[in-house]
Amino acid sequence: MTLAAGPHHAPALPYWQQPPPDLTAAIREIKAALRARIEASGRTVEEVFASVEQRIETRIAEIEADRERGEEVWPVLDYDAIAAGTVAMADLDKLKKRGCLVVRGHFPREQALAWDADIVDYVERNRFFETYTGPGDDFFGSVGSRPEIYPVYWSRAQMQARQSERMATVQSFLNSLWKHTSDDGTRWFDPDRDALYPDRIRRRPPGTDSAGLGTHCDSGTLDLWMTREYQQAFRHLFDGTVEQYDPWDAAHRTTGPQYPGSTMCSVFRTFQGWTALSDMDADQGVLHTVPIPEAMAHLLLRPLLPDVPEDSMCGVRTNQVFPVTGRRHAMLYRALTPIPDVRAGDSVWWHCDMVHSVAPVENQRGWGNVMYIPAAPWCPRNEKYAASVREAFLTGSSPADFPEEHYERSWDGRFTVDQLNDIGRRGLGLD
Repeated sequence: MTLAAGPHHAPALPYWQQPPPDLTAAIREIKAALRARIEASGRTVEEVFASVEQRIETRIAEIEADRERGEEVWPVLDYDAIAAGTVAMADLDKLKKRGCLVVRGHFPREQALAWDADIVDYVERNRFFETYTGPGDDFFGSVGSRPEIYPVYWSRAQMQARQSERMATVQSFLNSLWKHTSDDGTRWFDPDRDALYPDRIRRRPPGTDSAGLGTHCDSGTLDLWMTREYQQAFRHLFDGTVEQYDPWDAAHRTTGPQYPGSTMCSVFRTFQGWTALSDMDADQGVLHTVPIPEAMAHLLLRPLLPDVPEDSMCGVRTNQVFPVTGRRHAMLYRALTPIPDVRAGDSVWWHCDMVHSVAPVENQRGWGNVMYIPAAPWCPRNEKYAASVREAFLTGSSPADFPEEHYERSWDGRFTVDQLNDIGRRGLGLD
């Protein structure tokens, strides 16, 4: 299979819409093809990568300057400003530059604390911890971590938050940061309709010692280099025109496949996100990001440099998270930045390509509870996944992107179809 040649009469790329049977051979083949395609532009891979490094170095310098001035690296916006459409242009510019955001007061604090208590009641009433057998996968094995994330999807609290008008308002705001319609009129997604992607919860009690979660990104694995649609989405990285790469362009991201795994993300998310169900200080084992959306260019071109073995993509493989290591990506670690202190009801968001981690903590102060809710706008890829989500919702099953654990099938108090509002019905494709 081949991708049509791009500018400069560049050689076509081989592609695999499903994981190739011989991964080692495919890695060697795609790396050789990518180098040839880049070199057809008249530039070497090293020259293109140097341009990427310069762009990222500029962003790192800006982040380090903010730190020296004592300013927040992470943008912070009040929900009321988002809802009223009064976000300042300077704040929008910073958000586009950093690719991450804390929304203060996304939900009233009392509402978030009530949801937290409701989840506790839900899992305890159904004796979850007496039957829980531990993680159903080794998805984070590539970064040597086991996060405190539990396979609970269909609680009343989670569904009320997913179908909330306040959630839809923030998701639409975040989606609008992306270029979702191409110059030829192709509309890649609907920014004002979310696919209601079901994800899990994290609960970490006071006094916890946690190893955290290693530095990684979640946007895909080998499919980022090997599938036709991602090759088109990252076309500027792979044809020598890297200066034209726009991490906010959704073109081709919303139609292609994702390589399957026991844990994966079949949908296109503009932003990953979670909503805080407890207060959390920035030094208590919280989320860190490399707040540079362009860092994906570094990750995708780095394996093409001569110091990486020909059968290696810097440790990326199928069915595990994309690792970001100090050995191969040292410059990115200089920008790794924690979220500000957050309170129950705040929400936290980061660009789908963003490198992130969770810091370790000893004897944690207070609870560290969140429910994961992303921005996953309606598009062909997300509409296709919605069919399996509807079935999982109606039966209380684990969604198809996650291990087949199905704890909630017989649980009392599970959210039901008659409790859906219009936002929920549209998000599940039931309208």
